[in-house]
Amino acid sequence: MALLVRLLPLALALALGPAATLAGPAKSPYQLVLQHSRLRGRQHGPNVCAVQKLIGTNKKYFTNCKQWYQRKICGKSTVISYECCPGYEKVPGEKGCPAALPLSNLYETLGVVGSTTTQLYTDRTEKLRPEMEGPGSFTIFAPSNEAWASLPAEVLDSLVSNVNIELLNALRYHMVNRRVLTDELKHGMALTSMYQNSGIQIHHYPNGIVTVNCARLLKADHHATNGVVHLIDKVISTVTNNIQQIIEIEDTFETLRAAVAASGLNTVLEGDGQFTLLAPTNEAFEKIPAETLNRILGDPEALRDLLNNHILKSAMCAEAIVAGMSMETLEGTTLEVGCSGDMLTINGKAIISNKDILATNGVIHFIDELLIPDSAKTLFELAAESDVSTAVDLFRQAGLGTHLSGKERLTLLAPMNSVFKDGTPNIDSHTKNLLLNHMIKDQLASKYLYHGQTLDTLGGKKLRVFVYRNSLCIENSCIAAHDKRGRYGTDRMLTPPMGTVMDVLKGDNRFSMLVAAIQSAGLTETLNREGVYTVFAPTNEAFQSMPPEELNKLLGNAKELANILKYHVGDEILVSGGIGALVRLKSLQGDKLEVSSKNNVVSVNKEPVAEADIMATNGVVYAISSVLQPPAVRPQERGDELADSALDIFKQASAYSRAAQTSVKLASMGLGGSSPLCSLDASSWPEVPISQPHDLCLCVGLLNAQYYPVKRFLHGPIIQMRRLRLRKGGAPGSTADS
Repeated sequence: MALLVRLLPLALALALGPAATLAGPAKSPYQLVLQHSRLRGRQHGPNVCAVQKLIGTNKKYFTNCKQWYQRKICGKSTVISYECCPGYEKVPGEKGCPAALPLSNLYETLGVVGSTTTQLYTDRTEKLRPEMEGPGSFTIFAPSNEAWASLPAEVLDSLVSNVNIELLNALRYHMVNRRVLTDELKHGMALTSMYQNSGIQIHHYPNGIVTVNCARLLKADHHATNGVVHLIDKVISTVTNNIQQIIEIEDTFETLRAAVAASGLNTVLEGDGQFTLLAPTNEAFEKIPAETLNRILGDPEALRDLLNNHILKSAMCAEAIVAGMSMETLEGTTLEVGCSGDMLTINGKAIISNKDILATNGVIHFIDELLIPDSAKTLFELAAESDVSTAVDLFRQAGLGTHLSGKERLTLLAPMNSVFKDGTPNIDSHTKNLLLNHMIKDQLASKYLYHGQTLDTLGGKKLRVFVYRNSLCIENSCIAAHDKRGRYGTDRMLTPPMGTVMDVLKGDNRFSMLVAAIQSAGLTETLNREGVYTVFAPTNEAFQSMPPEELNKLLGNAKELANILKYHVGDEILVSGGIGALVRLKSLQGDKLEVSSKNNVVSVNKEPVAEADIMATNGVVYAISSVLQPPAVRPQERGDELADSALDIFKQASAYSRAAQTSVKLASMGLGGSSPLCSLDASSWPEVPISQPHDLCLCVGLLNAQYYPVKRFLHGPIIQMRRLRLRKGGAPGSTADS
């Protein structure tokens, strides 16, 4: 039992990993992946490490959990093999690798780690082997046998033809005059080599890969009596030029050279730091239209953004990329850098033609395609390649293309292509004005917009910004995608308000009974004044569907009528795009309304909304097909003044019917059917006695000219017709469409 107590903390530490042990220094990324490989191989015995081998190659990797479960390196399948962890060896007849390797000098250790070619070339020199076998403390980054074999023949010939100068210098460049283990190999550091004190660049990546001048460490930290050996996968050579100097001497960078000079970025590329330049070749520049290239080259700001989009903030060697990773550029954008087999990819495309050209301040990869950021594009270029291309074509047809390709600082509120699934509107003065109201003066990224902000359009309208927990909306149109910051603008969508809430209700014949009720309840001034209201407006049909006795009672009590109507008015603006699963909205009456959205259907108090987002200058109107009741119905005292009778309400409602003043046929509206609309002039309507049933032609509807650039765009005028039958006693009866 005592032994169990003593072993339990050790078992927990091994299971939980380094984060669980508070004492001791944090492990380096390389040590962490090595630890993971050791844990994966422990069932095969002590000091056994699991490695992933890329099928069809000799490449092996110590990997982390993610790569272990994916069983892939650069998209290619791997097999798991097990071998002795660095520093250990097998013992015949025993499981695993229980024996620590005996320490010997550097020269002999080269043979142990599999760098016999390095041993061979060391023998050929007169001075190096005695140093490797003698006193001192050294580190050697020893190329593998395969690394020496992959050298171009002419390079290898020049080395072995002059062993005491060229070969000796090359080998000394792989050595450091002190012991350096992986936990000291920090990302971006430079070590001083034993060849003319030339620098060796070290990069230690979060995925555990360590590179030396972009050569990957295969087996690290092999101790020797006089130093340490790290096996690497390439023969490295000295680095003398910075990134700018390499650009100046490469013939394939002629256009890039001119662009860098024009942008003033040469000071960055020749300065201190560690960058990755995705260097576009002449061929890359030739692939884009000459007009676009000339525009960018002639615009210093766009040109600088373009070039900054090709510079990563840290040095990224090809061997460090075993899966996809996001890398930030100097321009502020993010590029997805990945790999497919032996090919590096940028944003999923294999456009890197030459890789790992090392400079003193970073690394260069040649690319044969230009990476143009949104900030270097005009609004026209930006939108034409996105999901708003139909809207952009409408702007062009309306003669507004110069706004999208000029140098104005604009924000484009661009309707998505799905808005036009039923066709595009004809281009006329009305449509052109609508499109002008989709262009905001000044360039405004969404992250700078705030609740209550007003935006001025080129069409002369003012649009309001609404910020909700999960939505950012401009009027009734909410942002459906992330910002695309163009050279002179940002893509988005919209609909301008038309009059106050009362103006909207009066202009829509569906609400004629509601308008009369509001006037009777004395709420007209409230809904006309400046404010922020959300009005759930019962249609005429909603009132008519109430039991006659209940409707008469409601219309006959001014205080109760005002109370019910106030319950239909929220005290803030809530557009449909800002509604989550459930929003509780306080009403002017005091109780809260429960507003929800599911499957693109908005409901209030679980009653579906017939039409949403009818915008007004002081609020938003939702058409509903029922009269809402407060959750707790309180006894109401009868007011001193009675409201007008139900018949008088109907008479007032008819006075607001615009359709009654015009003779319009249903067929001319393209709405189908053969019945004509009501064509009586309001002034000629006779008094209707209510002692007997009569048919009263009552036009209910709205010349609905709202626009919905997100899910709706341009609704034409719609006039609805209802026939209202009045029963004896003044109570409204059933309605029927005519």
